[in-house]
Amino acid sequence: MTQVETRTTPAEPRSALDRLFRIRERKTTVSREIRGGITTFVAMAYVILLVPLILGGATDIDGAHLSIAQLTTATAFSAGLSTVLMGLVGNVPLALAAGLGVVPVVAFQAAPHMTWPQTMGLVVLMGVVIVILAATGLRTMIINAIPLALKNAIGVGIGMFIAMIGLVSSGVVGHGSPDGPPVGLGPDGHLQGWPVVVFGVGLLLMLALYIRKVPGAILISIAIATGLAIFINAVGDIEPKSWGTVVPEMPDKLFAAPDFGLMMHIDLFGGFARAGALTASVVLFTLVLTGFFDAMGTIFGVCDEAKLLDENGTMPGLGRVLTTDGVAQIIGGASGGAGSTVYVESATGVGEGARTGLTSVVTGGLFCLAIFFTPIAGVVPIQAAAPALVLVGALMMTQARKIDWADLEVAVPAFLTIVAMPFTYSITNGVGAGLIAYTVIKAARGKFREIHWLVWVVSVVFAGYFAISGIEVLLGG
Repeated sequence: MTQVETRTTPAEPRSALDRLFRIRERKTTVSREIRGGITTFVAMAYVILLVPLILGGATDIDGAHLSIAQLTTATAFSAGLSTVLMGLVGNVPLALAAGLGVVPVVAFQAAPHMTWPQTMGLVVLMGVVIVILAATGLRTMIINAIPLALKNAIGVGIGMFIAMIGLVSSGVVGHGSPDGPPVGLGPDGHLQGWPVVVFGVGLLLMLALYIRKVPGAILISIAIATGLAIFINAVGDIEPKSWGTVVPEMPDKLFAAPDFGLMMHIDLFGGFARAGALTASVVLFTLVLTGFFDAMGTIFGVCDEAKLLDENGTMPGLGRVLTTDGVAQIIGGASGGAGSTVYVESATGVGEGARTGLTSVVTGGLFCLAIFFTPIAGVVPIQAAAPALVLVGALMMTQARKIDWADLEVAVPAFLTIVAMPFTYSITNGVGAGLIAYTVIKAARGKFREIHWLVWVVSVVFAGYFAISGIEVLLGG
């Protein structure tokens, strides 16, 4: 009897990056992850200017304004630190920055009733509450209790939401006149101005390159569109405000020293004494609910697109991701800006093939560098970055095929989830509308056992959220 000699090919040694981020396991490459991180940063760079403008334009109860320079440093620093932390701890391609759902609450609901340090104290408390919910496993339980059809709908809704952000920011979709439809094509039914041309060229180029599977298609298109915008702005007579927050022009200087004057300038519980326990509690409740479900919807939608969910719609390591998101809220408040949370623009990096936390480390590192190079970070106009939001929105829409549209018990709640997000400009509103509709429909059919007890609880909480103004009036009266 002869022995058959078997030969095995020795496994290729794994690099430190591969072991840390499981790059080969997730069928990606280092270059793809780096490219995805750069793309996500470019798509999100506008927050470095937008968030300070919103917060800096508001006043607290004493009429005090926050410094734009200090807010810029706080925004970039908290985004960088939080995103790097998400990459190292959560190992997911999710970038974080001051949440645009939280920023208006901080600026226009909290600050008028208390001082800025007290306002930032509430933001820190919001993060503490979210961390507790995540650490106890309650946040994960709530997410896993949500029906799979609604989870798919959340991804589709986010796709429509970020596409709407791109279309509105670029000027393609405008606010209608008082006597006309609420939204329309451009400001008055027509596309106007060179900034829209930049968006159109960028979008068409991006579609062509992406369909042809050109590596870095999104990043290449953003770079070319930015160059076109700089050229048009230099040679044309264009009103600066038509570009929006960022005017595409070569910066006068490349370096700007950071100002950390807002760091740890917080008063944790002073807001309850200054604004009153009821008002401060309502603000804190709104912050927690917005931060909780905005992040939940975004995490699920983006990670689904990145193929990080299993066949049951759950995500391994979700607890670490949710805890990190809560810590990011604390970092944002302690830095002197709104709490940091996961951004839907993370999907642009996923669109480039990102699958691991290495992408987040790259994006976070660029945010940290942006603290010193804010003039460069402010070169890319939204019209150059917006095509990425539209393209990724289209890609996320493909999740709609996973929903059983013939079953009205899930189709109607899924529909409400999807349309409420872009129409109300809020992920939280979409999640709430879908869950309440699902609970009511299932109960009306007598299928109480199909409704998880946590879904009942969350539906009641959302009902209170939607009725918060009336509740506040009743309690205050």
